[in-house]
Amino acid sequence: MQFKSILCPIDFSEFSVVAYHYALSLAGHYKSKLVLLHAVELRKYPYADYAASAGDFASFCKALCEGGSAKLHEFLKKHAHARIEVKTIVDQGSAPDLILSVAHAHDAELIVMGTHGRRGLDRLVLGSTTDRVMRHASCPVLVVSDPSHNAMTTGPEGRHFLRRILYCTDFSSNSQRALGYAVSVTEEYDAELMMLHVVEGHRDPVKAQALAAACQQQLEKLVPRSKHKDLKLKTVVRFGKPYLEIVQQARDAQTSMITMTARGGDVLDRAIFGSTTYRVIQLGPCPVLAVHT
Repeated sequence: MQFKSILCPIDFSEFSVVAYHYALSLAGHYKSKLVLLHAVELRKYPYADYAASAGDFASFCKALCEGGSAKLHEFLKKHAHARIEVKTIVDQGSAPDLILSVAHAHDAELIVMGTHGRRGLDRLVLGSTTDRVMRHASCPVLVVSDPSHNAMTTGPEGRHFLRRILYCTDFSSNSQRALGYAVSVTEEYDAELMMLHVVEGHRDPVKAQALAAACQQQLEKLVPRSKHKDLKLKTVVRFGKPYLEIVQQARDAQTSMITMTARGGDVLDRAIFGSTTYRVIQLGPCPVLAVHT
């Protein structure tokens, strides 16, 4: 798999700065075109209604977009990378709608975005922008939620790389697509691929040992035998609540990136309980590559 075009929304927060650096690294490795998007959302400006009633709405929007464009170019100048081709877009509208439309227009094969890292009850639902993009994007979304932790390792000449990819599977057909991306990124970065399956609600220690062995074999069969000699492959089986065990495994192994399927129940179920993927994004120590089913 190749990420020929990568989209990175920028809102100038610390979250989008870290997401941008991930996008730069991936674009460098995959020789991708990188598109930066800044969405001007009028709901964030208290004078928008006044400008509309005063008949100066078009000028008001134009000024906001020009200001956003200047700020985005300053951002690019500060964080530029000489070897990466970058296109900048500034437009007015709803952020999730703009992200999805620009991703479609530019045939984006990956969206890299930050999401604000609040914790607690108000984080049972991801930020509305991230939530909508994850649920409707036709390409994978790499979500960065903790700007204080940089899971990328700095190598020679200051270049970043990924050391360990954690792929999570429940052995369903839905999770198979995410495996392709996990293997691709692992090969591109010469990283270690750690494959994890979590068994939920099993308490018999005698049966657990046999079950773990069976799951280990099933994990190994997910990757063609011909690739085993080329990949740094490790399989792990844990018992417990899936999102808790995934987060703990990521921490224990100092994972650079988690790859998993973005799916769950209906909107109400996600709002009240959150899917496994959503909780891992909220609580995990590194970015999550969410691959929509």
